[in-house]
Amino acid sequence: HVQLVESGGGSVKAGGSLRLSCRASGDIECTYDLRWFRQAPGKEPEFVAAAGYDGFIDYAPSLKGRLAVSRDNALNTGYLQMGSLKPEDTAIYYCDIISHGACTSSWTYRGPGTQVTVS
Repeated sequence: HVQLVESGGGSVKAGGSLRLSCRASGDIECTYDLRWFRQAPGKEPEFVAAAGYDGFIDYAPSLKGRLAVSRDNALNTGYLQMGSLKPEDTAIYYCDIISHGACTSSWTYRGPGTQVTVS
């Protein structure tokens, strides 16, 4: 059983910054890629950023420049540093981990999310 828990969300004023964390625990069978998504009220989930096991980094084009995604494989933890926050960044931010291509089976686990509110 694998669990993901996000933390670091909260309320911040426009222009501020937050650092979100995503910690995975449990029986993680193999390497994985880590992704961040967000969902604002009444909207579809939106891809935010990804940090691949092999070092691949990707950002949503509309958010690039304000984000920095990273991970610590030894701690099974991913991070999302967000700066110059805007009210439209208000959403539930959640992470998931998806089995890397080298794994013998395919799986995805997702966390419950952490609320980010920008005023």
